[in-house]
Amino acid sequence: MFSAIKLEIITPEKILLRDEVDMVIVPTEKGEVGILPNHIPLFARIAPGEIKIKKGSSEKNVTIYGGFLETTPGRVNVLADFAIYSDEIEEQKVMEAKRHAEEEMKNRKSEVDFTLAEKELRKTILQLKVAERRKRKI
Repeated sequence: MFSAIKLEIITPEKILLRDEVDMVIVPTEKGEVGILPNHIPLFARIAPGEIKIKKGSSEKNVTIYGGFLETTPGRVNVLADFAIYSDEIEEQKVMEAKRHAEEEMKNRKSEVDFTLAEKELRKTILQLKVAERRKRKI
């Protein structure tokens, strides 16, 4: 009998994905975790990178920055600080966000401003790396 995993990827802004899939590979602080149906319960901090989602013969990739992974035997929940489908990354917008974050870091008004700008910079660098890697595959 075919068994699927109920996957949800949720950000503070929206539910990015809610679907039944065959396999999910998630980057965690301890390394990549491959999740199949009936996976043991797991709770882990997500590392910046790409989630690979396999359903039938297709694969989707989601760029993710920060958050938590929770699995139960039939479900995978991803609570992400930031997530975007990798093929929807717009390099021009990301480059502009990167320049803005660098400028904010130079002109910081407080440590909080600097920390927020640094987080944004790291997020943009991740997106640019993913976009570059995707270009090399084509």
